[in-house]
Amino acid sequence: VQLQASGGGLVQPGGSLRLSCTASGSFRSITINGMEWYRQAPGKRRELVTTITRGGISDYADSVKGRFTISRDNAKNTVYLQMNSLKLEDTAVYYCSIDSIYYTAYDGPHAERSWGQGTQLTVSS
Repeated sequence: VQLQASGGGLVQPGGSLRLSCTASGSFRSITINGMEWYRQAPGKRRELVTTITRGGISDYADSVKGRFTISRDNAKNTVYLQMNSLKLEDTAVYYCSIDSIYYTAYDGPHAERSWGQGTQLTVSS
C-alpha cells in the first residue's frame, strides 16, 4: 500500500491549508481502519497530530484542537487534514499513516501499517 500526501506549502500565520493523503496499490480490495497525521519539526521528535477511525471518530493533540480538522473519504481511500489559524509552531513535515487490511488478486488478507512520504508545511510571515 502506497500513500501519497499532498497539499503542503508556505502559509502566513493565521492562514489555512488542507493536506490530502491517498492510498493506492495493487490490491483487489482494501479496508482502511485508523488514519493518522503526524508531524516532525526540525530537531524534534515526530508527534501524533490527529487520528480518525473508520467510523469517523477523531482525536487531536491539544496543540491543534479547535484549529485542525481531520476527515476521510472511505470511497476514495483518502484522509484530509484541514488546518486553520496556522501558527509558526505548526511548521513541520506532515506524515500520514494508515492501518489497513487488503486482498490482492492472489491472496490475503494482509494487515499493513503504511506511511506517506511527508509533505512540508511552512508557516512564516
